[in-house]
Amino acid sequence: MVLERRGSKIEHLIFNQIGDFLQRGDLLVLNETQVIPARLYANKLPGGGRVELLLLHKDAAGAWEVLVGGKGLRVGRQLQVDGGPLAEVVEELGGARRRVIFTEQIETFLPTAGHVPLPPYIKEPLKDPERYQTIYARQPGSAAAPTAGLHFTQSLIDQLQSGGIRFASLTLHVGLDTFAPVTEEDPHLHAIHTELCELNPETARAINETRRAGGRIIAVGTTSVRTLESAALYAEGDAIVGAFQGPTDLFILPGYKFRVVDAMITNFHLPRSSLIMLVSAFCGRETILNAYEIAKEQNYRFYSFGDAMLIF
Repeated sequence: MVLERRGSKIEHLIFNQIGDFLQRGDLLVLNETQVIPARLYANKLPGGGRVELLLLHKDAAGAWEVLVGGKGLRVGRQLQVDGGPLAEVVEELGGARRRVIFTEQIETFLPTAGHVPLPPYIKEPLKDPERYQTIYARQPGSAAAPTAGLHFTQSLIDQLQSGGIRFASLTLHVGLDTFAPVTEEDPHLHAIHTELCELNPETARAINETRRAGGRIIAVGTTSVRTLESAALYAEGDAIVGAFQGPTDLFILPGYKFRVVDAMITNFHLPRSSLIMLVSAFCGRETILNAYEIAKEQNYRFYSFGDAMLIF
């Protein structure tokens, strides 16, 4: 679906026709994060009860923040990871979150002991885990894929580049909190998830040069949107972004004034998610609700392996 914000015009096309809506000098910004096999299974010691651990991120001290599935996971509980090392719960962080220390570097065990985490609405395991990776994934660290990028093939990228479209990359490691519903009546009260991201000096320079030359900044995915708009906080002088590395807790809701993103490519998102609120902020709540109704009428596929929208 191609959605023109100004007139709310909608067109239905195949994704490989996207070049018809791009111009020489535009810059597409990709999220290079790579999904890691972050889901682990373990037995409680003593007792042997089964539990599940989902790695979220590692802190400076070497401990991991994880989401746990299973009962009795109090501080001091030891676990034997299937095909991996021992672990111990060292802190309860509220809800299903725990801080865990492994007796060995868990990263070395992930290729054999880990399983690709999938959003809760995907019920069947993937026969080919690479289906849940973008072709340009380079930086391991995500618990979920930046799925707008799954539509790109190398031949399409080559075709766009030959037409004068430029590409740049950033990294935002996606956590499963991305899919957590906003349950508060006032979304401003929602505790937005924090995600680690990086926008390097080379990408910052490409973005600033593109804007000065009159080109458009096109974010591939809401994760790229979030990182780009976070980078605006680090801009100096006449730049629109600055290089940075670290966590972002930017929550983009209707009323937000976009400083960087001129257009975005995104999939169709879950109701009451922070992602659909971000998209609503970009093109207007009524516009996006109307577009979603049309998408349902036209049998578009939603969510991670679904269809895409170009919004400009």
